[in-house]
Amino acid sequence: MSRPSPISPLPLTRRASLACLAAAALAVLAGCAGQGASPGFGEPAGQAGIPVQPSAIGTGQVKVALILPLSATGNAGVAAQSMKNAAELALSEFNNPNIQLLVKDDGGSSPNAQFAAQQAMEEGAEIILGPLFAQSVQAAATAAKPRGVPIIAFSTDSSVASRGVYLLSFLPESDVARIVSYSIATGKKSFAAMIPDNAYGTVVEATFREIVSRRGGRIVAMERYSDRSKIAEAAKIVAQSARNADALFIPDGADSVPAVIQALTDAGVNTKRLQLLGTGLWDDPRVFNDTALHGGAFAAPDTNGFNSFAQRYRAKYGQDPVRTATLAYDATALVAALVKTQGGQRFSEEVLTNPSGFAGIDGIFRFKTDGTNDRGLAVLRVGPSGGQVVSPAPKSFGASGT
Repeated sequence: MSRPSPISPLPLTRRASLACLAAAALAVLAGCAGQGASPGFGEPAGQAGIPVQPSAIGTGQVKVALILPLSATGNAGVAAQSMKNAAELALSEFNNPNIQLLVKDDGGSSPNAQFAAQQAMEEGAEIILGPLFAQSVQAAATAAKPRGVPIIAFSTDSSVASRGVYLLSFLPESDVARIVSYSIATGKKSFAAMIPDNAYGTVVEATFREIVSRRGGRIVAMERYSDRSKIAEAAKIVAQSARNADALFIPDGADSVPAVIQALTDAGVNTKRLQLLGTGLWDDPRVFNDTALHGGAFAAPDTNGFNSFAQRYRAKYGQDPVRTATLAYDATALVAALVKTQGGQRFSEEVLTNPSGFAGIDGIFRFKTDGTNDRGLAVLRVGPSGGQVVSPAPKSFGASGT
């Protein structure tokens, strides 16, 4: 959680004041205590291994489930262990949290996720943190929803969000809204775009069209590419109209963005004339090291909060955290704060979806009633030393909750 100050929008309704109390408690953790990518958008669950034996962290009276693919193979299992550590760190840094984390392993399997949710609720869990992947979130929700137990999940696929199933992850919609709004505010009105033809790109394109239209801009060229072999073909089509654009949007990762820029250059586009725009997928050393991308801008959390968290994590565990570890930290700190400040209403929809939001390692965030979230993101400029903030992340969502 990167904002050390409590959120205090004015005027405060009773509903808003409740969230501010929780935000203040949460902000204490941020003071004592980034994007890179969340788990890949729509990423399939990892293969299940031998389930890790259930365990518990803490001895408080309020039971909270933490479901992660601890025994999954590859990066999924590594991320899960780091996120478990982050949750443990959050409890150790909170002042006498009255919660007990019931740690469950879904192994990256949907049936296991449903079973883990059922088991946790039978053991008294009042809220579920996780799972990590979209399919597992859906499976856990089938068990939790009939019993009215809310879920704070970590998937980046907004299609699995719903009432009572809240996503804490970095959603591409927030990235697109922030970077397009920033670009238009700085005088850019005409956009060209090269967008990957995958699930992430589909969500990005829909939000891109909506925000550009809403903010009075126009899209003069836009093409999708399914893989590296299709980039040159798409670039040639975009090049025909790119001379009428003053910004170029490439919402893809470091594996593809340099190739897109090269293909556009080969097709005759002067990319130095255009404001290059990206999403949080650009928060990658390979992007920063590419001189062709220097000066480009992307939306992501301010890195100060993550850097501080990573330092404390290394001191405790002797290794670096995965970038998504902050999600588990923030989720754990949030429930601990709500238990401390909100009494019997701690996990009610009214409290969880308060428009005032909460302060976290990666800045302010709030849950919407449809289960998606808003995040207060910064805009960073690509340079050889990393991303440099050119537009700070907001410190509150404002008095109107926007």
